[in-house]
Amino acid sequence: MHQIIDFIVNIDEHLRNIVDEYGALTYAILFLIIFAETGFVVTPFLPGDSLLFAAGAIAASTQVLNPWYMILLLSAAGILGNTVNYYIGLHFGSKLIETGKLPFVKKEHLEKAEAFYAKYGAWAIVLGRFLPFIRTFVPFVAGIGKMDWKKYMVYNVIGAFAWITPFTLLGYFFGGLPFVQDNFKIIILAIIIVTVIPAALGVIQQYMKNKKEKK
Repeated sequence: MHQIIDFIVNIDEHLRNIVDEYGALTYAILFLIIFAETGFVVTPFLPGDSLLFAAGAIAASTQVLNPWYMILLLSAAGILGNTVNYYIGLHFGSKLIETGKLPFVKKEHLEKAEAFYAKYGAWAIVLGRFLPFIRTFVPFVAGIGKMDWKKYMVYNVIGAFAWITPFTLLGYFFGGLPFVQDNFKIIILAIIIVTVIPAALGVIQQYMKNKKEKK
């Protein structure tokens, strides 16, 4: 876990090292990270928003990565990941929850995703893309709830492009600015904090609600 935290905090340095060492194969590495974060309910801790921003910033300063190729490729990774996650939830979700065979997954995370899905319905597939942890659990919960497949895929595709495109382009157009370069780690931490705040507020709200119900 320490290595993952280090990778996230120093993501620009690690990505540059990957680009220098692997060149165009960096596309495949980025694809696998996005696919794993969205496709497996046990890997919600992998970087998403910060990874996209950093990859876009590096694309602006190197000829190896093309932002438009990244948007297409990583959107495909997000679509495929959510599709796999949906099927895992559909066929194995209930049994996995009952047996407790979900390492690194806390019950409150699943409960939060269930509440988010219940509140926003199909739009949770799109909105959840912008919330760490929630974006990993929502497709899993949608599978458990047996959401209509065609409807799910429409929102899955919309959500993937709506998430991947802005973060990548923000990194590409602003990541090369001197101010951003000089404060890159602070900006990455700010992105993480800003995207985590809604989920944190939701957890606090749920805690207060449960506490009130107990009284």
